[in-house]
Amino acid sequence: MGPTNFNDNPVVLSMLVANGVGFLATMLFGPGMIAGLGLWPLGTEALSAQYVGGVPGFQIWQLVTYGFLHGGLLHLFVNMFALWMFGTSLERFWGSRPFLWFYLVCLVGAGLIQLVVATLAADSGNLYPTIGASGAVFGILLGFAMMFPEQQLMLLFPPIPIKAKYFVLFYGAFELYAGVTGSMSGVAHFAHLGGMAFGFLMITYWRGRLPIKPQRRLMR
Repeated sequence: MGPTNFNDNPVVLSMLVANGVGFLATMLFGPGMIAGLGLWPLGTEALSAQYVGGVPGFQIWQLVTYGFLHGGLLHLFVNMFALWMFGTSLERFWGSRPFLWFYLVCLVGAGLIQLVVATLAADSGNLYPTIGASGAVFGILLGFAMMFPEQQLMLLFPPIPIKAKYFVLFYGAFELYAGVTGSMSGVAHFAHLGGMAFGFLMITYWRGRLPIKPQRRLMR
């Protein structure tokens, strides 16, 4: 990974700025931003009578807008650091337009998976919105590991090197375990897995390995 030149990474720069603006707007306007732009479960209208002031409902644009809101500075920093660290290499490798499509597919795909999970939770009385770019970021992690599988990454805890392909494999396994067992509540584990799954499908499509073929292959 070479030094970052944002002239070569206009999409990463735009996503960093957009997420920063979204965070500032959330701090300025408060719950109203999350009520309108966060990802809400399906069928919340039936629950409105149980909550004072009603419950926001799902709108199609929320599958995109939820990814530009964050619940705190640490949440924002972790996602944007990972976007910068791994996204810059992918954008230079693929080009800006394919990278933008990849980012949006992972974001929307993660939202679709989380929509199912959150709707099932709402049916059981656990109603909550989903916000954050984590689903798209996990797709980028998957993409980085597939494009640069032998790239050495240095973990913080413990401080040991690990190849990108193993890092993503272990991280994905942990997310699956956490999602199934319900540990670390408040984290959208299945959205993370959804971002990785849709990222894998996108790369497989680009490689021409799905029944639907691309007009041209972007990679082998």
